[in-house]
Amino acid sequence: MATMRLDKFLKVSRLIKRRTLAKEVADKGRILINGQQAKASSNVKVGDELEIRFGQKLVTAKINELQESTKKEDAASMYTIVKEERLSEEAE
Repeated sequence: MATMRLDKFLKVSRLIKRRTLAKEVADKGRILINGQQAKASSNVKVGDELEIRFGQKLVTAKINELQESTKKEDAASMYTIVKEERLSEEAE
């Protein structure tokens, strides 16, 4: 089964625009893969569920496909947003 590094998937899918930023977010412990804390070097595969915390927002996305590179308009097909929620200020 094909896998891809988490930081690369986030960049290619454009969930996070820059790989350095994806690495930073992962290294701060703000990304979970299937409920497990992830590092930038963690591998993701089709069917995995990512939970990404951006400041006060928690985004849950399911991986539909892995691609080495993609056009901007096709990037969104790589994942499905399962849910998006705002976190309360106390959650930080």
